[in-house]
Amino acid sequence: MDKNLLAHIEYLLCIRILNSGAVAGGDISKAYLLETETERFFCKLHEGAEALNMFQAERAGLETIARTNTIATPKVLLCEALEKGAFLLMEYIEPKNPSTNDMELFGHQLATMHQISDANKFGWERNNFIGSLPQSNKRNSDWPGFYVWERLVPQLRMACDLNRLQPNEIPSEERLLKTCGALFPTIEPALLHGDLWNGNYLIAQDGSPYLIDPAVYYGHHEVDLAMTRLFGGFGTVFYEAYSSLLPPSPVERERTDIYQLYYLLVHLNLFGSSYYESVNSILKRYFLD
Repeated sequence: MDKNLLAHIEYLLCIRILNSGAVAGGDISKAYLLETETERFFCKLHEGAEALNMFQAERAGLETIARTNTIATPKVLLCEALEKGAFLLMEYIEPKNPSTNDMELFGHQLATMHQISDANKFGWERNNFIGSLPQSNKRNSDWPGFYVWERLVPQLRMACDLNRLQPNEIPSEERLLKTCGALFPTIEPALLHGDLWNGNYLIAQDGSPYLIDPAVYYGHHEVDLAMTRLFGGFGTVFYEAYSSLLPPSPVERERTDIYQLYYLLVHLNLFGSSYYESVNSILKRYFLD
């Protein structure tokens, strides 16, 4: 890690950093563990043009979740631009392998967070990012409209521009709205993590669940659940604890498919053709018959 940046952090926090080393931090940013005599910090670096916007949105999302007092997030200490890119510094949470009780608590806490609403308006106070892609959060009182216009349509257009979907594989906006309107008749806005796969939570040493790397907005609570199930799921205990507070809908399976479509489109646009078949299968099943 750059010595000048380390010195800058030491100056701002009035600390002396004894050790710094690279750690696993995801596909988007470089990540480092910084250690003093008594504390440890997690630092993310990104060199892209949108780095500061990305980290400012991440900070705002973490702080929004923390203010609900339902589930923990790491405390953010610094978020600043660099000559090239930006950095984000937060407290380091030492993770452990989750126990059954930990996952039960996580399920309860997430369901409690999903009961935080925002006056029947979907979206958020600012746009943010899903991975490194922009995510629009323009306010809308209609959930099917929000999901189609702010989630599916931008990703479908991007996939077409990148030649990862052909024009005849993309449903009309009218068909998107019709199908979503039928499956999502009355939805209450819930505060969402927005990108809740199994790499975006951790269990601290004391058993406390923490959410990290959010893509926050107010939407349908089943969106977060759909993402938890996309790459393996969080385990039976988690879902039982969650459903004890927010029982599943009779059409949750169909909704899960359509909510996973957004994340699969994001992966198609970020990582390429290995996600094509999954995307095309859902498009054909619900929108192109």
